[in-house]
Amino acid sequence: MAFIEILKAIFIGVIQGVTEWLPVSSTGHMIIANEFVKLNISDGAWEIFEVVCQLGSILAVLILFFDKLNPVKKTQGRLILKKETVSLWKKVIIAVLPAALIGVLLDDFLDEHFYNFITVSVALVFYGVLFIIIEAVNKKRRYKYLTVDSLDYKTSLKIGAFQVLALIPGTSRSGSTILGASLVGVNRVSAAEFSFFLAIPVMAGATLLKLVKVVLLDGASISPFEMLIIYVGTLVSFIVSFATIKALMRFVKKHTFALFGWYRIILGIILLAYYFIFR
Repeated sequence: MAFIEILKAIFIGVIQGVTEWLPVSSTGHMIIANEFVKLNISDGAWEIFEVVCQLGSILAVLILFFDKLNPVKKTQGRLILKKETVSLWKKVIIAVLPAALIGVLLDDFLDEHFYNFITVSVALVFYGVLFIIIEAVNKKRRYKYLTVDSLDYKTSLKIGAFQVLALIPGTSRSGSTILGASLVGVNRVSAAEFSFFLAIPVMAGATLLKLVKVVLLDGASISPFEMLIIYVGTLVSFIVSFATIKALMRFVKKHTFALFGWYRIILGIILLAYYFIFR
């Protein structure tokens, strides 16, 4: 029985590591995974599992983009701040403010009313259609921003405003960010890269908020075996995220996001059919 639960944790960790960075909704896929491959752990442990797995994904970004994200460099034996990196972090902080503020205010409401099959399925289809439409429009478009460094603070805030949409499960944090970036004139590679950077404070904040809520406020206790399950899922999420991010960056240099749009539509339709026929 314990071995089966570990296999389930590995499977769900893979889902988290892949879907967190692709514009297909990791939260939506985690809800679906919990429907079909439910871990035999307490509700509190599952909530912690969901958010702590994200820390593995964040670590993958920090390692892959360490040079770009590290604000300090050593010059002539002295540590100095890199102006371009400080500017990048300012843009990231500005961009995450809308989703952070609204997310904190509506966290319980969203958990209660939107974390369900119907919401995920409809959001998958709706934003899948948007991806296909926007990519069709962008075929003849000349992008204004070709690198993340070229973004200004106002544009960063606009992109961050789109991230608010991702508070609805099934939308996709990376998907909403990429859509927003595309609409304001950011090329695909930079849009994907900026979405990775925005994930760091957003996911870290969400993890901290959930841990405080579940552990401190609700008083949930985690058994040693449940801790093992959480550790396994997080480790797998890190490894898979590392590979997924590298693969996505190669993919967007040559291809559009339309493929992910079609995937979302097909998956959403399948889930709606499952809900109305078998549930």
